[in-house]
Amino acid sequence: MEKLMAARLHAAKARPYLADALFALHVVEDRSVPTMAVDAHWRCYVSPAYVARMPVEELAGVWVHEVSHLLRDHHGRGERYAREHEAYGPFERLRRNIAADFEINDDIYGDGLPRPTGAVLPSLLRLPTGLLMEEYLRTASMSGLSPDLAWLDCGGGADGQGRPWELGADGARGLTRQQRDAVRFRVAEGIRGRPGEAPEGWRRWADEAFHPPQPWRRLLGAAVRSAAGAPGVGEDHTYRRPSRRAATLPGVVLPSLRRKPPRVCVVIDTSGSVSDAELGGALLEVAAISRAVGGRRDLVSVVSCDAAARVAVPLCRAESMALIGGGGTDLRSGFTRALRSRPRPDVIVALTDGQTPWPSAQPPCRTVVGLFPRPAGPVDEDDPDYRPEGPPPWARVVTIG
Repeated sequence: MEKLMAARLHAAKARPYLADALFALHVVEDRSVPTMAVDAHWRCYVSPAYVARMPVEELAGVWVHEVSHLLRDHHGRGERYAREHEAYGPFERLRRNIAADFEINDDIYGDGLPRPTGAVLPSLLRLPTGLLMEEYLRTASMSGLSPDLAWLDCGGGADGQGRPWELGADGARGLTRQQRDAVRFRVAEGIRGRPGEAPEGWRRWADEAFHPPQPWRRLLGAAVRSAAGAPGVGEDHTYRRPSRRAATLPGVVLPSLRRKPPRVCVVIDTSGSVSDAELGGALLEVAAISRAVGGRRDLVSVVSCDAAARVAVPLCRAESMALIGGGGTDLRSGFTRALRSRPRPDVIVALTDGQTPWPSAQPPCRTVVGLFPRPAGPVDEDDPDYRPEGPPPWARVVTIG
């Protein structure tokens, strides 16, 4: 225990912004634990044999490694991933543990904290650094690593799957949800207060810890599907299948309604107030929108628009299209261009920063606005009292980013 506490003190000195989290962990000695592991309630399970054979400096790195799992909520994220992908069993648990290790091991060592023996890095699979656990799970099978890393077990706090040796929610000395959030808040505030001391990954975590980004792609896709699936959208009459109401009018053939795939026109704001990165993201969203309406790329067209709308380009040629613009913003021309398209779209999706006038009347089709966020306050240096109008109430608004 003395050696373990000395290692924790070394870790706190090497990474002072993590000290609150390191000293919030309650140590539980357990010989059945392979190395060191954590559960979701901030208990740290320790193998005495492992501590005995590890140098103090490397043991300090293990302390930082384990507490990083908890700060980054790998328990909750791993549990959600397993539920969404029905990924259960020992191999899937190990995959989540390895992916979580990849996320944190690429930038927590060095500067007085040596990397412990056996720590896995993304370079093992020739993967880039700086990705999240979920991204590593999507891009790598990790099947080649599993035989060599079967010993790896950082506990339920790393992958969301409980272990037999964990004490559970009702066990002694576990932290409540409020206490865990309080520790994360103190650590995040410490990193934000002294940003020069922490690596980029930790600074990004601190910025997002209590302001998590919305899953805007999912929200945008749901908004488009909702608009495309509304009554009357994509419907037409057909005589291929007579209407069931024809029985009430003998001798008269009535058409039935047939739902067709909806047509979507995407109006992209290319004014000077929209960055190149946002324009690149907008093109990625066009592909996501096509998937949201069933993958029919021929039914999705794109209009690039600043103060003047350009020609609507079918999505089948969108990869080679140039987003023309850079001037002032007036999406009204983009809406006009979209509505003049033939056949007329069933849904219009506008991707914009909101610094634009809007059509005075509601378009005769469903409208979804993907809004690039902007800080509150004036955006016109010549008129400090200027405030841009928000999207109209008839549009479904999804904040992007």
